[in-house]
Amino acid sequence: MAEPARLVVLASGRGTNLQAVLDACAEGELPARVALVVSDKPSPALERAQRARTAALYLPKPKNVPRADYDAELARYVAAARPDLVVLAGWMRILTPAFLDRFPERVINLHPALPGAFPGTDAIRRSYEAFRRGEVESGGVMVHRVVPEVDAGPVVLAEPVPIEPGDTLERFEARVHAVEHRLLIRAIARVLRARR
Repeated sequence: MAEPARLVVLASGRGTNLQAVLDACAEGELPARVALVVSDKPSPALERAQRARTAALYLPKPKNVPRADYDAELARYVAAARPDLVVLAGWMRILTPAFLDRFPERVINLHPALPGAFPGTDAIRRSYEAFRRGEVESGGVMVHRVVPEVDAGPVVLAEPVPIEPGDTLERFEARVHAVEHRLLIRAIARVLRARR
């Protein structure tokens, strides 16, 4: 029987996408295990990792440290976990080549918008507001390979998320999150299959 793939998850927020990954690994839906969770904030993601008895690292970026230096330090910790794949699940920092060059073709990111639409932060709110102005017909979710440009790497999977005329932002956001959890698992499985 093949050894499960090793995942490192970088998460800055609530950790619901991390939880989806942890659950999929535990239930055998993903032939993988989370070897390390890293957060740059004291976030609930770290608590989720600890509850799952998964190694967790809090690594804040000091204000006076250049991004590339922080990314090089982050890469050292991640490399020590020997990841087959690095998954950004709510990681709110742009990664520089100091990190990405250590893990070529092995870093993917979950983003709550369709390819080419609403890169960067607050994508769900920005999608919703654009719909209300009549500029878009739906929001969406994508998983893409990470490049130094924001949310611009090659797409692994993408799926539109309809915005209903009577939707509140909260209802739309809940549907986006449900798609995120499902699409992230499918994307990880697809990338791991391609690497075997």
